[in-house]
Amino acid sequence: MLPRSARLTRSADFGSTVREGERAGSRLLVVHLRPAARTDETPRAGFVVSRAVGGAVVRNRVERRLRHLVRDRLAALPAGSLLVVRALPAAAAATSEELGRSLDRGLERVAAAVAS
Repeated sequence: MLPRSARLTRSADFGSTVREGERAGSRLLVVHLRPAARTDETPRAGFVVSRAVGGAVVRNRVERRLRHLVRDRLAALPAGSLLVVRALPAAAAATSEELGRSLDRGLERVAAAVAS
């Protein structure tokens, strides 16, 4: 479980991250990363799993798996950055390993774009 201090909760944070952040997509996920406005904060993450992914049980399962995967990778993000992970419909049938690989590729691409 992500600690409360590492969660995106405000709609404005989700919106600004999606609009202003760097984006990398794959067949399973779209990863949005907004660089830090303040570097003294911990990175925070949020998830978007729409009805297109499936019913409530499927959506909650996908979100739980993504939360677990992001928790392990949060320390590698720049301090104060905001991350939004959007699940695409194919994520419902993907294994945790496939989601992890897709997440890693997306994070590498957006981190490189933010660093340059």
